[in-house]
Amino acid sequence: MMANTPHELAEEFPAEAGKISALKETDAHFARLVEEYHTVNRAVHRAETRVEPVSDEHEGELRKQRAALKDDIWQRLSA
Repeated sequence: MMANTPHELAEEFPAEAGKISALKETDAHFARLVEEYHTVNRAVHRAETRVEPVSDEHEGELRKQRAALKDDIWQRLSA
């Protein structure tokens, strides 16, 4: 995992790091959400840093996808 990628879940929800780890072990749906979040977040980071340039539209869609996943993850953490 790239430690220098911004917006990692541990940065987004530092107080919830333990809960994130625990839920990943016990909740398969949550684990999939987290994996998808990491995949999308890395894609956004590669687009932002021009490592993997994409159209502005595609970058915007990736950002929206990341935000939606983050909302889903937060709802599960807050439940």
